[in-house]
Amino acid sequence: MNLPNGITGFYNSIDKKPNKIDEKHFKNICFNLVRKNEARILEIDELNSVTNFSKVKVDSFNQEIYVLLNAYYPFLALASTVEYQNINFINDPVLSKEFMQFYKVLSKEELNEPLNIRKRDGKVTLENKNQLNKSELEQIFSLATKESWGSYI
Repeated sequence: MNLPNGITGFYNSIDKKPNKIDEKHFKNICFNLVRKNEARILEIDELNSVTNFSKVKVDSFNQEIYVLLNAYYPFLALASTVEYQNINFINDPVLSKEFMQFYKVLSKEELNEPLNIRKRDGKVTLENKNQLNKSELEQIFSLATKESWGSYI
């Protein structure tokens, strides 16, 4: 997956502040698609300072599915579990097809691609295809070293 500039939401005063996605529009789309597919919304978590995505929990045929929308890009993911530092991404052909007309629906394979981040000569680089800004790279590197992602560093 190609990571565009600003997707993480990290920036400094030099970087351009990323634009946020219209959360109200996302909720309306969710309500309409869920109703159309005879599912129901169980919970809506709005954007907060801890995550960079909106989360809607849906009951679809007695299966709980989380619909996640990036806060800055129209990238949507589906998951069976969303916990701190643990998201289990899934592919759901029915919901994916419904949301594709509004957002880029990412596959679990794209979302589970490991980050190959390194620091050489004081410069942080990400070997994955990306246009991330310096602040994003430094923040990812900092988190990676704190969270024992050593195999990626």
